[in-house]
Amino acid sequence: MEKITTVTLRQMKERGEKIVMLTGYDFSMTKLLNEAGVEAILVGDSLGMVKLGYETTLPVTVDDIIYHCKAVKRGNSRSLIIADMPFMSYEAGVDEAIANAGKVIKEGGAEAVKIEGGREMAAKIQALVAAKIPVMGHIGLTPQSINQLGGYKVQGRSLDEARRLVDEARVLEAAGVFAIVLECIPAAVAVEITKAVSVPTIGIGAGGGCDGQILVTDDMLGLYGEFKPKFVKRYADLRSQIVDAIRLYKKEVKEAAFPSDEHTY
Repeated sequence: MEKITTVTLRQMKERGEKIVMLTGYDFSMTKLLNEAGVEAILVGDSLGMVKLGYETTLPVTVDDIIYHCKAVKRGNSRSLIIADMPFMSYEAGVDEAIANAGKVIKEGGAEAVKIEGGREMAAKIQALVAAKIPVMGHIGLTPQSINQLGGYKVQGRSLDEARRLVDEARVLEAAGVFAIVLECIPAAVAVEITKAVSVPTIGIGAGGGCDGQILVTDDMLGLYGEFKPKFVKRYADLRSQIVDAIRLYKKEVKEAAFPSDEHTY
């Protein structure tokens, strides 16, 4: 199958074809995501919560992202690999942003990076794009700003906030992003943003009017049970299936039913 690129995503928007995106953190899951035909894989800083056990995404480091990017790269054959730039890896200045993003691309094997924030990030995004690093934007609820936002809250409910989000999307487009994640904003606002920009919008908790959708894979498979936002649909309950399988294994080992002759040399 044809390798997906940033250009592919824009062409999909132009055709009106929805973009499918999920998170990936390791070799095995990436192989499955490719087999299922997912167009883009985000090596998200959500790994801090679902893989490393942190309460938020804030402790995730550039080295954490690179480590997981390498595993995803080894399992990938078709999808576009996008890496989150973690908290405080790009905020301090343009030089730091380019150095860290370049490291994620060169060492991790990512093909693009994602940066949270609107107008205040435009100069850094322009610099990254000028350095030949493709950038995905991210506005609405930006998890790296939860201490500033006061928690995980829907953004853009008021008319002024909605207008600000539309304006910020236009600013990001002008800065050179190839796509924009819209997180936890009213569906009507997401529709207006999607119409206002020529680059694809990828929704998460932003309704069906976006050009594509993303979920945390561990959430949609029911593997991560600690936190379930309203926008998550669980397409499977693998957590309970895995626990049942482990319990059966334990029972058979305790009863000396495993290994049987079939599993013995």
